[in-house]
Amino acid sequence: MRRFVYILLTISLLALSGCHEGVTDSVISPNDTSAEKPYFDGTILVKFSPEVADIIAESAAVSSRTLTRSGVPSVDEVLAAIDGFALERVFPIDSECEERTQKSGLHLWYAIHFNASQHTVAEAAERFSALGQVQKVDVNHTIKRAHNGKATPLSKERMEALASLSTRSDATTDPLLGAQWHLINNGDLFCKDGVIKSVKGADLQCEKAWEKSMGDESIIVAVLDEGVCIEHPDLKNNIWVNEDEQERSTEDNDNNGYAGDRHGYNFVKQTGTITWNDYLDSGHGSHVAGIIAAECNNGIGVASVAGGNGSKGGVKIMVCQLFSGNTATDILSTVRAIKYAADNGAVVLQCSWGYVSGTANQYDWGEPGFASQKEWETGSPLEKEALDYFTHNAGSPNGVVEGGIAVYASGNEYAPSAGYPGAAPEYISVAATAADFTPAVYTNYGTGVTISAPGGDQDYYFEYVDDTHRYGEVGCILSTLPYHISDSGYGFMEGTSMATPCVSGVVALGFSYAAQMRRHFTAKEFRDLLYKTATPIDEYMVGKKTYSRYVADVGPIQPMTMNLNEYKGKMGYGQANAAALLAAIDNGAGAPMLFPNIYIAEGGVSAVAPSLYFVGGDSLTYTVTIADTSIATCTENEGKLLFSGVKSGVTTATITVNNGTTQEFNITVRKAASGNGWL
Repeated sequence: MRRFVYILLTISLLALSGCHEGVTDSVISPNDTSAEKPYFDGTILVKFSPEVADIIAESAAVSSRTLTRSGVPSVDEVLAAIDGFALERVFPIDSECEERTQKSGLHLWYAIHFNASQHTVAEAAERFSALGQVQKVDVNHTIKRAHNGKATPLSKERMEALASLSTRSDATTDPLLGAQWHLINNGDLFCKDGVIKSVKGADLQCEKAWEKSMGDESIIVAVLDEGVCIEHPDLKNNIWVNEDEQERSTEDNDNNGYAGDRHGYNFVKQTGTITWNDYLDSGHGSHVAGIIAAECNNGIGVASVAGGNGSKGGVKIMVCQLFSGNTATDILSTVRAIKYAADNGAVVLQCSWGYVSGTANQYDWGEPGFASQKEWETGSPLEKEALDYFTHNAGSPNGVVEGGIAVYASGNEYAPSAGYPGAAPEYISVAATAADFTPAVYTNYGTGVTISAPGGDQDYYFEYVDDTHRYGEVGCILSTLPYHISDSGYGFMEGTSMATPCVSGVVALGFSYAAQMRRHFTAKEFRDLLYKTATPIDEYMVGKKTYSRYVADVGPIQPMTMNLNEYKGKMGYGQANAAALLAAIDNGAGAPMLFPNIYIAEGGVSAVAPSLYFVGGDSLTYTVTIADTSIATCTENEGKLLFSGVKSGVTTATITVNNGTTQEFNITVRKAASGNGWL
């Protein structure tokens, strides 16, 4: 059940050699890998100069066929030399986001497909790197799950027994809440013979936080993982819906570059149809989604960090499927998923994967991963640019957050540093704790780790049994699973993979309350607030911790001891604390939301709900005064302000609220440019 592992193999652009492993959770040593190559043969990724990219784009605009040549002699000479047969823009055109895509430079990246039987990736990369019209060259890294790390399913019989623990809290009507110590920990779950291995409050402090908010439908979390069981009764109401699209459709109704993306996109199969029931699937994506947003207070199953309050929906899960069964995925799918999330409204990127730590034990984990940020940026430049796009372009300057927050697992290699990309300071890297605030025995810690959260610790708790059964899994994290994996629809997993959605859920819950209180943050401000409000846990880093390594596989025959003093000051800023985070928002953290500037095409109409920008907005009334009504006008209909563009130009305007608030904003009217931005 533990340490479900993806082997993420990459090559350095400098040496075009070496490999790095990407990790979530697994039960078997990662050295037993079926990944044959660190990258896909026959493809390289090239960032052209703007001049070359413009020529290629012009050629694509007039051709209905796959491009085989760029139209630039020097580039086409290299394509001919390597038997290149296709050029593919890495990121498809999204008509609403093309302007910022070009501003970020992501439109310059192309996938070059060539004859793999005659030419190597190293040869192709070397030839393109020599061209003056090429800025960067990357390889299409293989991302392959090395082992079939299954969850521990919760039997229906055991589910009934765990439901009796619901008396531990009446915070929600979810019958399995009492077994979800990561949400509410009363300090009494792991006790035997007078020995206590749990601490009251060693949780996410959800019970008090839920008094303020249980989640908000406007907040979207993109889950980059296996597919999510979108039909699960505890998940289906909190799955993101793209209203413009139809399931299984081959039409791209909203012109975002992805057809049929009703609930997200399957980047493995390049289809809008999400899958979760391959017989080799582990249920990992559904488990992660349930930790964040399983529906709360619906009288069934589990609760979650930000799953809403019954009919009042929780945060929404956007499914960005990167894995299916034992099918390998690649860097192309990964970066597309990251950009897709930003362009379609997600503000949290949930990533329970990453490269193996650069300080991981080579005997256990093989070739270490990136040892520094410079090494990662050099070795995976396209991934870095895609993440920059998300952190800078997700959200809105007039919404809850400007920019996006990416949350990564630190890794499960027992290593004294986190893996990349999470170890980079722009992102959150999560270590895992047990139910007594001590580090989970497998967690990475130290350099790059910024925060901790409950992740489960089966090796630590497995000895706690009743007269006839071993129930070590209760030391893990209970969440949703597909029914082909668990008859009950629920089960246990552990790892920094589970700690990561705990933090993603806390971030989403914080955003939910900020939306309710009409508070605005930059992504950095909110990350800093998350760290500032974390529960200090260094006082628990004292003495020894005894456990049995791989106890679920081999039994308690491999006793181990970890020195907790070595973890002091190395578990990030502390453990994520939802109650303290929401209290800080109550106390004035952030800034008041501002009514947005309006951009309209000539003859077009833009509808804005003013209630989204003022506390208690649904009960208020609004008056808009436009300085120059020859440029734009405004009417009101069913609670929305309808701005109409009359002629090109810019005018100031004022919105006055009956609570005495007045704000100024600008209205800009321009001519549309063929659906690709503004002239």
